[in-house]
Order: sequence, then structure tokens, then C-alpha cells
Amino acid sequence: MLVRQLILPLLLSCLGLVARLTATEFDPGKVGFTVKVDDLQVNYRLMSKFVLPGQMVGFTVDATSRPAGCEFLFDAGEVLTQTAHSWKWQAPVAAGLYTAAITCPDLPDTMVLKLFVMMPLSEVKDGSLNGYRIGKYPIKPYKGLPQYKPPPGFIEVTLENKEMLISPHFRLGQFLCKQEGTWPKYVVLQEKLLLKLEMLLQLVNEAGYTCQTFNVLSGYRTPHYNAAIGNVKYSRHQWGGAADIFIDEAPADDMMDDLNGDGNSNWRDAKVIYDLIDNQYGTKRYRPFVGGLGRYRRTANHGPFVHIDVRGFRARWGD
Repeated sequence: MLVRQLILPLLLSCLGLVARLTATEFDPGKVGFTVKVDDLQVNYRLMSKFVLPGQMVGFTVDATSRPAGCEFLFDAGEVLTQTAHSWKWQAPVAAGLYTAAITCPDLPDTMVLKLFVMMPLSEVKDGSLNGYRIGKYPIKPYKGLPQYKPPPGFIEVTLENKEMLISPHFRLGQFLCKQEGTWPKYVVLQEKLLLKLEMLLQLVNEAGYTCQTFNVLSGYRTPHYNAAIGNVKYSRHQWGGAADIFIDEAPADDMMDDLNGDGNSNWRDAKVIYDLIDNQYGTKRYRPFVGGLGRYRRTANHGPFVHIDVRGFRARWGD
């Protein structure tokens, strides 16, 4: 096993590349190969994986882009089995943040993987986790669907890690619930949502709308907060699989940019994003990310925005 001291120079070099997202020209942050992380295809320089203590995770370099001599470097946990291009890694039993990287000598690219070992659901006592109010998830899953069962664990968010990049263009703190509470706080977040957000961010930039990251109006919502604001019982926000987003670049003022050039920020600008996303339905790039899509008008409390999620089946709404 390679220890942290051996992996840090490699990671710092890679994260220096990720920092290019501050440049005017959009950098999608991709590498020249694809890795299957359990059942998800990842081809970014930086991505996160959220696991339970002792959980097994499989990493396989895709055969169609397979370079020679790839290595799997990690700072904790254990590789139990491996082949020339795949590894079965077991997470540490202690909750916290760990790091791995996949590097291929024939390519200049390195994939950095931030491995968050979560606090298990069993640690939630009387609706709270270390003093942070979680609430209670519905006893019966929506229509019996497994994606509506309570999440297996919670990612700990601290003042030190909340600004950490967890993918090329998104930070951990962007997905925090808006409820009051002391630190640490906790969040549920699905890797598939991160991948969908990265894909959509590239999509809007390809369409000519400059955007280095989406403003996330609402990410995770605890069941406690979801009930307090009167939202629907089975909101996907509670499972870390939804985000309410808008483009806020010119100017950065917590309001949707005037995307259609009519001099106003209103539902028509949300419709620009909505239509771009909806037109992807049925395409190869969108297929892994099927879910809900809704558009919302400006109110006294917020500007126009678009809701996206990865519920696994198509749903559409909006005025």
C-alpha cells in the first residue's frame, strides 16, 4: 500500500490543473480515459465517492480507452484483489476523507478520487446526528421504489472542508441544507448527481452560455427542514439526488443571468436551461441521468431556477 506521503505530490499536481476552472475559457476537467467506479462511468480529473465504513468499491479502467500500466494509488484502506486494470478497494472503518488516484504512464492525465467514508444511518439518534437535526425519513418508500429508502449514510461537512472541490466545478458546501445548525453539519449526496451536473455544465457552455459552476439554490434537504418548509413528502432533495440550479455569472448577484437577452431575469431564462436539458432526453450522454426536470418562476424569495434530479425515471413540470 502506498502511504499519503507518496500520493500527495501527484494529487497537488492534478488539483493544480483543476484550478484552471477560474479561467474565462471553460475547461470540462476530463481525462483521456474512463474508469468504472462500481456502476458509474467516470472520466474527470477529480471525482468523489461516498461509502460506508469497510465498504468494498470496484475501480476498472475502461477497455475501450485502456492505456497500459495504470496504477491505483491510495492513502488508506486496502486493495483486496487486483488485475492489470482493475482493483477492489475496501474503505477504512473510520469515518473521514481519504484519497486515491489512478495514473497511466502513457497519458499525462491523473484521476483523483476523494473517498468520503460516511457516518452510517444507524448513528442518527432521536432524529439527530452529533447535534445536527436530521429528522425522520418516510417509513414507506414512494411506490415501493428502492431509491426512496433512507440513505445509508451522511457525509460530515466542517468549516475546513466545506469549500473543497469534490468534482472539477462543484464544492461540498454548495449542497448543504439551508437549515440552521452548528458544525459539523451533514449532507447526503449522490455521485450520479455530481456527474449529471458536470455533464449539464459542459452542455450550457457548449451552447454559448458562459458558466464555471451552477449556483445551487437548494441541494440536500434534511427531512426536518423539508417538512419545515412545507415541501412534498418524497422530495428527491432529501436523498441527495436533486439540485435547484441557475446560472449566475454576469453579474454574480444571486439571480439568474439574462440568458435570452431581453433585459430581464425571469422564467424565460429558466426555460432556456430547461429546454437545453430536455432536448438531451434520449441521447447517449443523458441516458445514465434520467430524472426529474422542472422550471420555476421568480418569487419574492428567489429568482427563477431549474430543478434537476436523478430519480431514475422521467418527470417534467413547470409553468
